[in-house]
Amino acid sequence: MNVKNFIVGGIVGGIVDFLLGWVVYGMLLHDMMPMEPGAKENMLHIFLGCMSFGFLISWVFSQGEGISNVGAGIKMAIGIALFMGLCSHFFMNMTSDTIDCKYMAIDILGSFVLAAGVGAAVATVNGKMK
Repeated sequence: MNVKNFIVGGIVGGIVDFLLGWVVYGMLLHDMMPMEPGAKENMLHIFLGCMSFGFLISWVFSQGEGISNVGAGIKMAIGIALFMGLCSHFFMNMTSDTIDCKYMAIDILGSFVLAAGVGAAVATVNGKMK
């Protein structure tokens, strides 16, 4: 594993995730995302979650030969986002009798957009730093 690619890719991926998340979830899907009444977003937790995802993608991409092709990066990141989204939604709904499939689908599709951006950014970083 190339540690420099991992660190730079993780930082770039986390920042891309944060900015795309602001556009997708903060602006486009804001009214569709359920929040408890009176709840306020904790921007530090959102930023740390974005950085965690950026570093996860960077870690996966830096293993073995490394993913440095944008197309491959987008596909791999969307695959990871699919399974992460399904996993988190099923666990979040473990006490519910029903799952809001429409919300789940919208959230996972939003995650695909973010993951595609992060995958492309991290793959680009890996390609430039070879």
